[in-house]
Amino acid sequence: MSNIIEQVRQELINNSDETTNESGKRFFKEEVRFYGVKTMTVSKISKEAFKSIKKLSKKEIFDLCEQLWVSGMMEESFIACNWAYAINKQYTEDDFPLFEKWINEYVTNWAACDTFCNHTVGTFLEMYPLHIEKLKDWTKSQNRWVRRASAVSLIIPAKKGLFKDDIFEIADSLLLDTDDLVQKGYGWMLKSLCTKYEDEVYQYVLSKRDTMPRTALRYAIEKMPKPMKQEAMKREKKK
Repeated sequence: MSNIIEQVRQELINNSDETTNESGKRFFKEEVRFYGVKTMTVSKISKEAFKSIKKLSKKEIFDLCEQLWVSGMMEESFIACNWAYAINKQYTEDDFPLFEKWINEYVTNWAACDTFCNHTVGTFLEMYPLHIEKLKDWTKSQNRWVRRASAVSLIIPAKKGLFKDDIFEIADSLLLDTDDLVQKGYGWMLKSLCTKYEDEVYQYVLSKRDTMPRTALRYAIEKMPKPMKQEAMKREKKK
């Protein structure tokens, strides 16, 4: 089935344009590699190609995903994420080391991190919640994307009100992280938890507001009522 990868790459080349390529790069500080294909078109290419591989075994599909990840091309990483998520009903606990490997070795920007972790890893954690303990180890990684992954993998579960205590524990571990993309990641995680636990997130932010980086704090309180935002933004006056 390696020819499906060649077909996907040819479709991406056929649908690429320099304007999309250049505009996409503006969203990233780090170097990223694009074909220059609009997101909606990438999604269509992904769905169409998946029709020809959906009856393959999970291992065969994951092997194809790995071929896409290895390329380092943004659009290919999105398709890898889509295909991996499309077979989520087949996930078993044994899949976690592979997902962890992909984050460690192939994720090199926030878009690939979020696309993969929001859906594939987030769904896996809802299926096998004991693995959330592994995310707590990720908070200590030297790899910024692994640290961001520890938070953004919980975005969708947080909106459902899941893993509240674990989310606060992960936020504690990431609290003083100096990387702005990690700060945004855990701030986003806290904001998502507000869907079900706004007051508890608010109290958490109040207790940390003198040490929490402003970037993380602003993300966490983004959807709170204005009076709560104003109070949360106050710093304790130094004597």
